[in-house]
Amino acid sequence: MTVSVKSTLNLKKNNVPLFPLLALHAFLSQSIEELDKSETLSSRPLVGGQAVMEGVMMRNADLYGLAVRRPNGSIVAIRRPWRSLFSHPFFKIPVIRGFPVLVDTLYNGVGALNKSAELAEVDEGQKVTNLQLVVSMIIAVLMAVGLFVLAPHFLSLLMFFLHVGGNVEGFSFHIWDGFFKACIFFGYLWLISLMPDIRRVLCYHGAEHKTIHAFEEARLISQASTRSQSRFHPRCGTTFLLFVISLSILLHAVLVPPLLALFDPAGEVAKHSLGIVIKLLLIVPISAFSYELIRFAAKLHHPFAKKLFQAPGLFLQRLTTREPDNNQIDVALVSLAVALDESDRKFVETVSYTLED
Repeated sequence: MTVSVKSTLNLKKNNVPLFPLLALHAFLSQSIEELDKSETLSSRPLVGGQAVMEGVMMRNADLYGLAVRRPNGSIVAIRRPWRSLFSHPFFKIPVIRGFPVLVDTLYNGVGALNKSAELAEVDEGQKVTNLQLVVSMIIAVLMAVGLFVLAPHFLSLLMFFLHVGGNVEGFSFHIWDGFFKACIFFGYLWLISLMPDIRRVLCYHGAEHKTIHAFEEARLISQASTRSQSRFHPRCGTTFLLFVISLSILLHAVLVPPLLALFDPAGEVAKHSLGIVIKLLLIVPISAFSYELIRFAAKLHHPFAKKLFQAPGLFLQRLTTREPDNNQIDVALVSLAVALDESDRKFVETVSYTLED
């Protein structure tokens, strides 16, 4: 089976700036698979995944499979161990575990993103260097801080100068901050979805979700059984991000004003600087509590309550996923097969592919 080379992601040197956007998308698209087996009704292993450059990464417990479509139409795959930076039992404690899971997910996800860039461009001799990856990750982090922390803060300060909101120590300042944060979040997702190269990644994101659904529900996983599945999945990282945004709005409004009153910095610059630092430090507990909410939602058995928790995230996936074509589904199926052990792999029908060391 072959596909047009023109249809593959164009990661030429003039498109390397796409890497920060793709690194951010790695965070958005990762499924949350760090759940106890008792929290899912499926008898099969709990898998999670991520869209990458011209491919999909699937995680199964302590390893992941990565499959990529090369420019000549062939599919190449690799199997790698899942590396954890926080293996001590302390980091498995409820509430504590959320942020380490997030860091591990980003660490492995960006590594898979980098590897997919190498595999996808092998035929053209283009490779993303480690320096480019590090620079892109720094840019991605700065973009995230700038978009979701600094920009809402300074827009809220503008509202104060326009006399339609309070200063940073007031409740109304953080209501405006939350409003602008939500607008920027949704606007960002909508704008990047308009970029042709990003749209292809969103299609692979949809293929990843469909494949996970098929694996969880069907005995035999084929292109046909996968095609009929929904491209929306409740364990998607976009649901996690929505919890993060919602909790940050609440906790910033509740915690930042009293903390500023407690430390009482002298001067407006010091006051706003401390407010921003507090928001950055709150990322850790906010991500931890958001993760626990995801786990709580997974345990819900009441249909209405479960749908109520899942509905906002599933709706948001209309922006972060697109319907994949059959070629993209084939890549996702290969990624799943590579991630599984032999007892489960036999249920996955794939096209031919090359497994590299």
